[in-house]
Amino acid sequence: MSELPPYMRIEPDHAAETLGSPMDTDALTQVAQACMAGRDDLAGRGLEEDGGRKLRLFSTWEITRYLIPVAQAHFRRVLKQNPDLPQGRSETEGGAKWFTLDEVLRLRAHFAAEGSKAKSYRPYRPEGLPAKMIAVANFKGGVGKTSTGAHLAMSAALDGYKVLVIDLDSQGSMTSIFGGKVEDEWGTVFPLLARHYGEHLRSDNQRRVDRGEAPLPFDDALGDAMKLTSADVIQTTHWPNIDLIGAQLNLYWAEFQIPVWRMAARGWKLWDALTDRLEADGVLDRYDVVILDTPPALGYLTINGLAAADILLVPLGASFLEFDSTGRFFDMLATTFRSIEEGENLAARALGRDELRFEWDAVRAVVTRYDGTQQAELGALVQAYMGQTLLPHRQNYTSLIGQAGEQVRGIYEADYRDFNRETYARGRETFDATYAAVKSLFVGAWKRDADLAAQEAAE
Repeated sequence: MSELPPYMRIEPDHAAETLGSPMDTDALTQVAQACMAGRDDLAGRGLEEDGGRKLRLFSTWEITRYLIPVAQAHFRRVLKQNPDLPQGRSETEGGAKWFTLDEVLRLRAHFAAEGSKAKSYRPYRPEGLPAKMIAVANFKGGVGKTSTGAHLAMSAALDGYKVLVIDLDSQGSMTSIFGGKVEDEWGTVFPLLARHYGEHLRSDNQRRVDRGEAPLPFDDALGDAMKLTSADVIQTTHWPNIDLIGAQLNLYWAEFQIPVWRMAARGWKLWDALTDRLEADGVLDRYDVVILDTPPALGYLTINGLAAADILLVPLGASFLEFDSTGRFFDMLATTFRSIEEGENLAARALGRDELRFEWDAVRAVVTRYDGTQQAELGALVQAYMGQTLLPHRQNYTSLIGQAGEQVRGIYEADYRDFNRETYARGRETFDATYAAVKSLFVGAWKRDADLAAQEAAE
């Protein structure tokens, strides 16, 4: 007779003996503290002596292959002819030259000004148009949402764009990737949302006073928020052209506070709070691309992120459960935003005002953690049903991605000398392709906006 499976060999006395004591809230606190200590330990890997992160250097090979489209020999000639340009540093006598990303950006600017006019050394960015905002969202966890958003930010930065990352998830994973430090909710988007509500409340209270009605309470917290702008919560990162609005656990409080504000002031357009504050503070003029990482739930923070976004990117794995969950996510998105439209437009039609209509430049899903040997059939099936909404590129899972994740960093932060060059090239290839697909969306949207603006100016 074959050995019984393990679930048939459980002895009640042994099970009771190994069960341990019942757990109360104090025990949960101890577990949370242990996890936090472990999290700090893991997040601290690769930190400098001062506790901060430092971006690695980039070699001549890497720069000419991925960042500046010139031959290595020409690149070296230009450096020799222009001693005022960054010359890099060698780790050995006569060895390869290595440069900081800040130096790479200076070199790219030089080639753009002095190099061949037939080459695009700088990425497309029409003047006079605001940044494009990309929200990465899905209410199923574990689909690679934060990883995809982080790598898009890094890709865009390496491409030469100035990027702002906004972490709307109180878990703060995106904040950890970029080494952000957030003490409490006042270092997150919370004061921006609070200020937006405070500005509405002041105007509403003035109307109440004019009608002889009592004003609604305006507490000290709102008063403090009225003094803050986006600049007060934006922090720099170890990337010279990526800034961050971080998140931490207290941000979740916003999910309880926002509906309280909405109940007090029904006229407050809570879904516009983030967009309006970023516009008012000039953020969308100072950056090229804004990446919004949303919580794995369709709450008020996610609604703000999705309403602010020009492009919505929905990661999912090539499995039935994730495909099923993503379909429900799209259904809930449609229902939620249609409900907001219908509620607002009842009043708009009565008052003869323009009706509210949510619209995105593009909405796309992307398959992540893809294994072509195991998931090809299901991947093709998902593509057939979703059509153009699903990006044709599928983001492969490679050993490089796994090893970078263990170090709490992106693959673009991994030094290719820790691998052989071909392993590195294959590893970053999948994220390069994801970025290319997404870049095509926001470049196309910018071009459409620019053509429309030119047409309107000519009329």
